Amino acid sequence: MSVDIPAVIKKKRWLILSHGFNMDGRASSLTITDKIPYFLHAGIEPVVFSAITGIKDQRFPHYQYLAWGPAAFRFDFRHWIANKYRRGFFYKLTTRTVSILLAPLIGLEKFILGYSSQWSWAFPAFIHGLSLARQGKIDLIYSTGGAWSAHLAGLWLKKVTGLPLIVEVHDPLVIRKNPNDQGFEQPKNRDARFRHYLEKQLIRFSDKVWWFTDGALHYAKVRNPNLNTPNNAHGFVVTPGAHSPIGLNSKNQHQYSDKLNLCHFGSLAKDRSLSTILRALIPLFKKYPHARDSMRVHAYGAPLDPLTIEAIEKFGFNDVLLSHGRLEIDPITGKSGRQRVAERMREAEVLILLHGNDEWCAEYIPSKLYDYLWAGRPIWGITHRNPQLDQMLLDRGAYLSSEGDSEGISIALERIWLDWQLKKLIEPIWKPIGVEQAAYKIITEAQKIN
Repeated sequence: MSVDIPAVIKKKRWLILSHGFNMDGRASSLTITDKIPYFLHAGIEPVVFSAITGIKDQRFPHYQYLAWGPAAFRFDFRHWIANKYRRGFFYKLTTRTVSILLAPLIGLEKFILGYSSQWSWAFPAFIHGLSLARQGKIDLIYSTGGAWSAHLAGLWLKKVTGLPLIVEVHDPLVIRKNPNDQGFEQPKNRDARFRHYLEKQLIRFSDKVWWFTDGALHYAKVRNPNLNTPNNAHGFVVTPGAHSPIGLNSKNQHQYSDKLNLCHFGSLAKDRSLSTILRALIPLFKKYPHARDSMRVHAYGAPLDPLTIEAIEKFGFNDVLLSHGRLEIDPITGKSGRQRVAERMREAEVLILLHGNDEWCAEYIPSKLYDYLWAGRPIWGITHRNPQLDQMLLDRGAYLSSEGDSEGISIALERIWLDWQLKKLIEPIWKPIGVEQAAYKIITEAQKIN
């Protein structure tokens, strides 16, 4: 491992606030945990605060705290039980019992405050962080999310202690719904209003703040003209990248199977639905009837969304779309969920990258793209209003379609089918994006703080 780092690490004791740290397969976890080996190699001495939802790290001090609110407690408890006892009968019994007992308190919390469930984790993170700061045990605060409670705790600590604060905004805090709002969508609920306020506070009080896409930085500047001005945060872009999940540094030699397996990994929703693919199968199967027996769509990592379920029932595609759910640690082989996912990715004929159809896609690149690039398989990207993502895909050789262009999606699917039959699927250009570049940029920027 080689990282070009500043000759002298001035601030090396970092308090890292990450609600979902070491949660197997979670994007909000991987974007920080993948950087840790590079931080350690550079001489950084991390102390991590997280919720109880992940596996406790043994390489450095890692403290796990329960959130104080009932909704967050229910969320954390479910993941803690799953980590300890898997998701069998005991998991179902205990989590349902806890959910029933907490339901009145969760309803009251939602009615009074209306914030997203993990907000209350900010309290234990702040209190324990303040104790470390007063003991002189930290030089810098690093908040990353995921859950915005980490940023809130970091902000409080910055205001009280005056320690440097660097902020990693995993997903934009402010979600735009209209292409004409230029970053100034009016908040529709209390959680959205608080996220507006939090973004402004982070830009005013933090020392460094970064986003993962050009679009996210652009609209943050539109909303906050004081970004990158004296006495406010310096904002920039960091491409997060990903580790080679199973330690592979080159493409595998793919063997064509007797099925054209189109595989999607990650969450699904009404605005990011496999129904887009299923609708495109109708004209394909009409033109090439034998394709139905040779084509399969696989969904890994999440329950099917309502639109996909509706499309399966409407078109009779129960045999075409196969839902595998979330891949977790295998107790027999010891392989982590992430390792198992990586293996499935490398076995796919084509990897499906669904971007979504919302306006905020202009500020967002699915984190699974970086794992896809390590798989070395052809990617079919269906994207929306994001030139940066389109260029990344084109630079590496990919099938590319635009969300909402049903004709273009059908044409791309037909091309994939014909290429597969000829065993001439696009040979992707091997240009994965590792984590080293992200870690180096963060370390370098942090060392510029006075």
